[in-house]
Amino acid sequence: MIQAESPALVLASGSASRRALLEAAGLRFTAVPAAVDEVALKQAAQGEGLSPNDAAILLADAKARYVARRMPEALVIGSDQLLVLGDRWFDKPTDMMEAAEHLRAFSGKPHQLVNGTVAWRFGQRVWQHVESASLTVRPLSEEFIAAYLAAEGEAVLATVGAYRVEGPGIHLFSAMAGQHSTILGLSMLPLLGFLRQHGVLAG
Repeated sequence: MIQAESPALVLASGSASRRALLEAAGLRFTAVPAAVDEVALKQAAQGEGLSPNDAAILLADAKARYVARRMPEALVIGSDQLLVLGDRWFDKPTDMMEAAEHLRAFSGKPHQLVNGTVAWRFGQRVWQHVESASLTVRPLSEEFIAAYLAAEGEAVLATVGAYRVEGPGIHLFSAMAGQHSTILGLSMLPLLGFLRQHGVLAG
């Protein structure tokens, strides 16, 4: 894999899982968290009747645009993920009690993770992609939920679903469909394809 010296690649995110995905692919990049109010943007999008796909792009775009204003020559990647169960869009749990409520809501049901990714350069959006994964949570007992949250601790508060499929959270599920990287928060195959087309990576 050969990465061009220019443009600089910037990830507009503080997500540890997204950083890990780019690092595992051997990419050189800088991570710059974007100070946007994701909850307010999500609520506004749902209030306006946007689809989860459009809302995921809206959120990803807000992150990329925020960072790109300060780094116009860089190729800035923004990404965001929605967890959708029926008509409900979930936010990250604020405490362990809310994390338990999330898991009770997911128990025995499928939900969708909708990942939106965009790229900005020279003051404009140059690429976007949206992709979904479907995850089915097996029926969970109260005893299991309590034991799981005790084992994982407050790490679950950093994830919208109160789980990490790359860790003990894998025990929650009976089925998954979709790209593994999409589940983790960044659809890598489409992103790598774009980077090759844009000349950042050798074809």
